[in-house]
Amino acid sequence: MTASRTALLPRPRAAEVPPALTGTRRPWVTALRTLACGAATAGPAITLATGSTPPPLVHFTVLANLLVAVAFGWSAVRSWRGAPPLPPYLTGGVLLLAAITGLMHHLVLANYAETPAPTSGWPLAATVLLHAVTPSAVAADWLLLTAPRTLRPAHIPLWLTAPAAYLALTLTRGALLAPGFPDRYPYPFLDVDTYGYAGTLTQALALGLLFTALATLITAADHLRPDVAGRIEQRRNRISPPAAGGLK
Repeated sequence: MTASRTALLPRPRAAEVPPALTGTRRPWVTALRTLACGAATAGPAITLATGSTPPPLVHFTVLANLLVAVAFGWSAVRSWRGAPPLPPYLTGGVLLLAAITGLMHHLVLANYAETPAPTSGWPLAATVLLHAVTPSAVAADWLLLTAPRTLRPAHIPLWLTAPAAYLALTLTRGALLAPGFPDRYPYPFLDVDTYGYAGTLTQALALGLLFTALATLITAADHLRPDVAGRIEQRRNRISPPAAGGLK
């Protein structure tokens, strides 16, 4: 059997790839995503430096911010190199984590007397960064710098694995600690000592349904929002069209 004609053709070397297939470096996108990465890093860093109870890495908020920092740092590097953006299943998951972080703090935790909000100093700065600045930066990046109509309902189960894994880790940690251990459970609605496993899992299931609804809303909004990133890119190209042959 003879090989196909295309298989006999030599593969193009990197220098022979058509310019249209090469990426374009986006310094301003890199700068914005670097700032977002810095904000997502600063919140956990301040929390770790100032100390808190329970330990910072037990908080969903801190872990979510660290994941945002990794994603935005990676995305900033790719923007600088002119590489394709992160896949939608990752950007959508980061957006959902940021939305959960902001909404849970302002709509749920603020109503618990057991979790008073700091009013001054570094704790206040960390709270603002963790629950307001980072979620806002992620939302702005999604609305202004990413292409619409890329998120899919099939992505939602993958996004929900992070909250589910956190629930499992929190309950496991609590079960391993002795009863009466200070801050055995980091969030009052996950306190098995107060609600028992049945009550805690019921509340966790209710939150899971709310997170699913939020993920569905984000996906629907992604298919309705305008292509702001495309318009910005078209305007930028009119002002300074890319050089022939692409960036070296």
